[in-house]
Order: sequence, then C-alpha cells, then structure tokens
Amino acid sequence: MLDGRYVNEQGGEEDVSCGMKKGTKKRFKRNKKEYKRLSVHIGLIPLILVSPADTVMIDGPSEERRRMMDVVISQYDVTYIDALNRYNKALQQRNSLLKAECGPDEELLSLWEEQMAEYGEIVFSKRDDFVRRIVPVFQKFYRSISQEKENVSLGYISHCQRGPLLDVIRRDRNKDIAVGYSLHGVHRDDLEMLIGDYPIRREGSQGQNKTFVISLKLAQFELLREVKGGISPILLLDDIFDKLDACRVEQIVRIVGGEGFGQIFLTDTNRDHLDHILRNSRLDYRLFSVDNGNIKTWEGGYVQA
Repeated sequence: MLDGRYVNEQGGEEDVSCGMKKGTKKRFKRNKKEYKRLSVHIGLIPLILVSPADTVMIDGPSEERRRMMDVVISQYDVTYIDALNRYNKALQQRNSLLKAECGPDEELLSLWEEQMAEYGEIVFSKRDDFVRRIVPVFQKFYRSISQEKENVSLGYISHCQRGPLLDVIRRDRNKDIAVGYSLHGVHRDDLEMLIGDYPIRREGSQGQNKTFVISLKLAQFELLREVKGGISPILLLDDIFDKLDACRVEQIVRIVGGEGFGQIFLTDTNRDHLDHILRNSRLDYRLFSVDNGNIKTWEGGYVQA
C-alpha cells in the first residue's frame, strides 16, 4: 500500500492511495473512494520527472517523443486521452484488417479510416498547440542554463500537415495492404530537435543533450502551472547533474530555487556532490539519506529537519 496526502497552494487537500494484493490488480483511491475509471485521476496532481533516462527522447525512437507529448497534454486536457484512445482503437482495427490473408473488407476498412481521421485530427490539433506554446519557454530555459552559448529549436512533424488526414491515409492504402500495417497517421508523428541547424542526436555533446532535456522538462512544468491556474506541479529531479559543468548546474539550481517552483524532490548518488550544490544555494531544504532501506534525516539549509 502506498498512501500520499497532498496540499496545494490554495489549501486544498487530497488523499490518494494505491494498494495491491497478490493475484489481484492495483486499486487506486481518492479520498478513500475507489476510482471507477483511472483516467479521471490523470492531472489531479500534476508532476514533472527529470531523470537520466530522459535522454531517450533525443536518441530513442519517435515513440518516446510522442509519449512525452501525450503524458503532458493528458495532465491538462481530459478530452485528449479520449481522442487518443479512440484513434489507437481504430488504428488497431485497421491494422488487423490489413493483415487479412484474403484481403481486407473494403467497407470496414473505410469505416476505421474515417475513425482514425476524425480522432487523429483532434490529436494533431492538440499536439500542435502544445508544441507552439512550449517552444518559446523551452528556448528561454535553454538560453538561461547555457548562458546563451547555443541556439536550439523544436519542430513538430506530422502527416496531418500534408492535408486532410483521411486523404493522406487512403492515398497509399495499397502500400499499407502490402506491408500489413498503417504507414500514415498521428501514430507516426515526431519532434525535430535541433542544436544550431543540425540534429542534436548527431551533433550534441552529453552536456548539451542533458541541457536540452532539462530545459524541455522545465518548460513543461511552466506550461502545466499556467494551464492549472497557478498550481505548481511537483518537480522530481533524479540524478540530473552528472555530465553538466559547474556553470550549468548553478544556473539550474538558481532557476528551480526561484519563484513559481513549489515542492521539489532532488536525488543524487554522490553525497559530496549534493552537499556542494546545496551549500552554494540559498534554498531551504531537508536532506534524507537512504541506505539499504534505512532512512536518516539530516539538518539542512534553513529548515530544522
């Protein structure tokens, strides 16, 4: 059983728990009442996690970049999840028809293509709006952390930009039948990540890649806070300072220690490194040391632990 009690800036309280018994599925509750549909919980307590694994957004497949967009948009737009689920259902059904040995049923194929186009256009519109809103904020954070040393950009690539999605899907139907799956649609969307005029996955150093990802996550934080009416998401920073020079570390700590950032959880495997970072900051903090499942609390900053 995991149980968390949350208090937001307006004093509102929420109790959220997750319990599981062997052989049964997880049960999620809000204020002691079990959710009928877990999807309604998404976005209740906005959260941004920054970890070393996030570099997969740069060097991983396009699926990782789509997942990033889906996770953030779902936290502030409940209609997005529904449209995405309906699109994925139609996509799955169309792909099943495309694999049929005796050839697909044309009437059914057209029906699922119409469903894909209807909900795919909604998904595209919301992703496009997300990227347009987040780019200037992302670039602001990157300039601040890098101290104006590099220019970066982020671009959205989608088949919906070629015209009505239904036309795009049907245009190459014969190719889809030949390969047995759908080659066009928002399930193939991607983000173009550039440093200067070149892909950062090819030209970026480890420090630049990490700065890119952290800036993108901080921009997501600011966007969520804005659309949530000023409620600050919880910010989780997991071992983020490795591969960054001292100047960039200092800039990140200065940013997250400023106004607008609420409760932050920062983890690091190097105690000396962490002590140095916190000692040079003006942050109030509590320090917890976890060793083999045992937790110690240390006095830190301006708060008596």
